[in-house]
Amino acid sequence: MTQTVLATLAVRILLVLLFFPFSALDKILNFRGAVAQAREIASDGLAIVLILLGVAIEILMPLAVLTGTADRAAGFVLAGYCIVTALLWKQFWKPGDFWAGGDSKGRTLFWDFLKNVSLAGGFLLLVVGAHGSFGAFLADPFASSQPYAVQLLP
Repeated sequence: MTQTVLATLAVRILLVLLFFPFSALDKILNFRGAVAQAREIASDGLAIVLILLGVAIEILMPLAVLTGTADRAAGFVLAGYCIVTALLWKQFWKPGDFWAGGDSKGRTLFWDFLKNVSLAGGFLLLVVGAHGSFGAFLADPFASSQPYAVQLLP
């Protein structure tokens, strides 16, 4: 493997490490707790569906990003997932103590919210590529970005 391929793999691992294996495994091992948290925004049946959907996304999409298989589509799904989870579970404006001095629930949620939004930006960079071409993604959303292709110099 070349240094470029290793660097690409390392960056992709860092990008998805939060989801696979950690967050997915946490949802699996603490399924009841995850469903209880989802019940804050959904009924019992829908909460279970949301958690199962979350586990599927947190396993399948990182694997696609790591392998380069439909990695741009996976990045798009993960970006959306980060935004949705930020808006549904990191509502820093609700506790009402954001502007209070010292530590507060609102402030803690704000940093989690910002982390999710920033991570979505990282996934969108994967989607559009280094040159920012969203059109290429729309033309063939399930194409691979060929992250591990070795570029031969002319």
